[in-house]
Amino acid sequence: MTRRVAAFALGASLCVAAACHRDEHAVLTSSESAAPAASAAPSPPTRPQAAAVPRIVILGDSLTAGLGLAPAEAYPALVQQRLKREGLDYEVVNAGVSGDTSAGGLARLDWALAGDVRILIVALGGNDGLRGLPTSELRDNLARIIETAQARGIAVILAGMEAPPNYGRDYTVSFHNVYPNLARKYHVALVPFLLQGVAGTASLNQRDGIHPTPEGARIVADTVWTVLKPLAEERSRPAS
Repeated sequence: MTRRVAAFALGASLCVAAACHRDEHAVLTSSESAAPAASAAPSPPTRPQAAAVPRIVILGDSLTAGLGLAPAEAYPALVQQRLKREGLDYEVVNAGVSGDTSAGGLARLDWALAGDVRILIVALGGNDGLRGLPTSELRDNLARIIETAQARGIAVILAGMEAPPNYGRDYTVSFHNVYPNLARKYHVALVPFLLQGVAGTASLNQRDGIHPTPEGARIVADTVWTVLKPLAEERSRPAS
């Protein structure tokens, strides 16, 4: 997808998000296109090794991988900093792979869940929407990810994404509804829109109009932190 189309897609998706979220509450207990010319796509992360501290894994695409940013500027690294400041002893694993769809995330789930994973943040779907993949596939892939994590006693946070408007209203509404519906069905925490406050704001995005700048990534980290903090505090306690 060209930068022009992709930038239009996510910019317009913010409008869709605002309309869809008007009556939605985040009390549920709970992108991909060409990169800027000067940015190289990050290499896939290496397989996590056994850690002495519990883990929070963020399973995502280039938004999570931090395309166009230094590793310390990506939102998972910023979440790690917040955890340390709060005295919460976790290792955040950035399991973001540029270009990944929900099917790709599902395919590497066992790899991502290595070690003592307490919380899984699922931040997938942007590429499904940009490619116009069936929302039924998105739903089923995310459901299998959630079910696998819950079967292992891992708490899940589902981060919502929006589809571009060029596939029509029926598709964008169906895509949007996947996330709150799954959150209700599986009783998981929900971040209604991962790019809330960032999508559609030129100063907070890189030249492609999709991937956040360092300041945009800080806003994304704040959005995730609001939902993550209480769960991280709960899961940091020893099991009784």
